Amino acid sequence: MSDNTLGEYLRARRELVRPEDAGLRVTGVRRTPGLRREEVATLAGISADYYLRLEQGRDRNPSAQVLDAIARVFGLDATASAYLRTLADTSVTRRRTPRSQSARTERVPSGTLQLLDVVALPAFVENRAFDVLAANALATALAPGMRAGENRLRTMFLSRADQERYPDWEHQMGGMVASFRSSIGADVDDPAITTLVGELSLGSEDFRRLWARHDVRPLGGGTVRMWHPEVGDLELRREKLGIGGTDGQLLVVHHAEPGSPSARALTLLGSLAATTV
Repeated sequence: MSDNTLGEYLRARRELVRPEDAGLRVTGVRRTPGLRREEVATLAGISADYYLRLEQGRDRNPSAQVLDAIARVFGLDATASAYLRTLADTSVTRRRTPRSQSARTERVPSGTLQLLDVVALPAFVENRAFDVLAANALATALAPGMRAGENRLRTMFLSRADQERYPDWEHQMGGMVASFRSSIGADVDDPAITTLVGELSLGSEDFRRLWARHDVRPLGGGTVRMWHPEVGDLELRREKLGIGGTDGQLLVVHHAEPGSPSARALTLLGSLAATTV
């Protein structure tokens, strides 16, 4: 991966901003998608040469004021602005342990493992790279990718069986890639992350297109529509809860509105999963 992550991010976001959204009057044919570099510089109140150096990676320590001005020009929200500051923060200490090793040795707290066994809802634990570290039987029954040892990005983009569980898969995949960027932050040069992104880029045109956008979204929960071959359609809430004392592990739980058809479908799925154990 390139070592100019800040420049790549600036270029990707610049090309996605429509001139009219930045308050510019458009006349004639524009050969450049989005904003021109000199337009960003003018709107941000900095010199065109300085902005060019930022994109080219020749200056990697912009001030907070410059970053805030560029974020305003690009219309970045709080999450994307924080991500921009992370990329530009040369004081951030990058992890030196390859994630390919840490994922194998990363341990889920015993209390969380016990919770997975007793909670009557689909639940699993994932790390910052979206590796599934532990899962209960109901989660695995709900979707193949919710199984210990899987990587949720890999299964979502490369496994047809997993994609079939999500009727609005095309809508969900954009948010998943954006959340992945938010999760790994500046660790894009971690060897395991590099390998995963390379594999997905070669195997999925959709992933390659979404990764190039450099979108960033918070790691929050939300509503997810799913389909199961034995219990049918489900509309579930997905909650992501941080696990204390870990390096960013999350407990992911799916639940349905009480008394709803989805709640009854989850109950039936639990009964079916119990008979197959």
